[in-house]
Amino acid sequence: MSARIAAAIRLARATGALSRLTGRGGGTTLPGHVFLRVAPNGLRPLAARLTDGVALVSATNGKTTTAAMLASVLGADHAVCRNSSGANLVTGIATTLASMPAAASIGVLEVDEAALPRIAGAVAPRLIALGNLYRDQLDRHGELEMVASRWRELVARLPAETTLVLCADDPVIDDLGRKHGAVLRYGIDDPAVALPHRDESADSTHCVRCGQPYVYAQVYLGHLGAYRCPSGDHQRGALDVAARDVRLDGVRGTTFRLEAPDGTCTVSLRLPGLYNVENALAAIASAYVLGVPTAVAAERLSAFAAAFGRFERIAVDGREVVLLLFKNPTGANEALRAIRPDVASAQVVLALNDRIADGRDVSWIWDIDFEEAFPGVAGITCTGSRAADLAVRLRYADVEPSVLTTGANVVSAFDCAVEAAPADGRVYVLATYTAMLDLHRVLSDRGLTRPFWDAAS
Repeated sequence: MSARIAAAIRLARATGALSRLTGRGGGTTLPGHVFLRVAPNGLRPLAARLTDGVALVSATNGKTTTAAMLASVLGADHAVCRNSSGANLVTGIATTLASMPAAASIGVLEVDEAALPRIAGAVAPRLIALGNLYRDQLDRHGELEMVASRWRELVARLPAETTLVLCADDPVIDDLGRKHGAVLRYGIDDPAVALPHRDESADSTHCVRCGQPYVYAQVYLGHLGAYRCPSGDHQRGALDVAARDVRLDGVRGTTFRLEAPDGTCTVSLRLPGLYNVENALAAIASAYVLGVPTAVAAERLSAFAAAFGRFERIAVDGREVVLLLFKNPTGANEALRAIRPDVASAQVVLALNDRIADGRDVSWIWDIDFEEAFPGVAGITCTGSRAADLAVRLRYADVEPSVLTTGANVVSAFDCAVEAAPADGRVYVLATYTAMLDLHRVLSDRGLTRPFWDAAS
């Protein structure tokens, strides 16, 4: 290791320690800023210290959960270096690599969609798992095709030995593998859990090669499903790792039959929804590439608990509280689909902020299928800095004014919802990132959850 890299590591670690000591958070990005200022090209030598390589995970929806699942599977055999705080830009990656313990042998890093090309070029990954692309944070990412174009350029530069683990259900992602040698595709193959029709807000609905509208045999979520171009230019690739016989049990969990190159087994998740089936498939397929048999990975995932805000369940004064993160139409629709069977008589808190981490543009709420999403609900509270926008959207969805309240303070809205729920009732909280972070911090202070910086480690 060069003297410059060693000095950069020492300064980054000292910065992180000082940040925590002064109560300014977990030191997730500032140490990376310091490291890169001293060693601008230092990520590659840092990553090279991980003798079993680096796996990068990126997607619009699910990258945090997928990375957490993969790290959980690998953790029985490796000391895993992971950016568990969710700091997934280049400074967060730099912080993670500069602070990794000496024993770490493999890296599992979730990466922001826009930052992926730069980070992949810097760390020379052994594997890149790509899950999906949706419209998200348009003010920062731009339109979906801008990110897709950068990903195509990245894949074209990858060495042949880098394995791509691709969600074949997403046409854009599937197409990334057509000219790359080492590719493993995963997806869902079960017409019984398909939607009756594609969402109007679905994104990638036209052939990536000729522009013709795709014909779908099944749609699972958003634009993900079994598709083909009527001109014959593109169709969903053959599934190397597939979920079949999927059984959705509301908020209680999900079970499916996994078929993979090394055999068939049953996967039981404590998480709801088809989006978590996709996340589990990505993690299991990635673990398989990294040497873990799929049956072993499936068994290890049976005990997996949700990542921060991604379907956390806590008890508050006898009520069950379920926390779900939402940030774009597809993710919100899937969260609503998961809770719908159990939402009767429940209290629901919808928290919408528009800070930089959430995205300033909140027009995406008009693409959420709120119509008929809350059958029999006892109450809905709209909160956050854009609570009024949510309330207007719900009124256009014909939600009865008698069940609808509005308040800007997320914590107060949460407390009122818990108080309004019966002693053995349930409260659902669907919140954007900063609203969830604010609420989580208060719940931690009350001893109801682990502190975020601890929960993320």
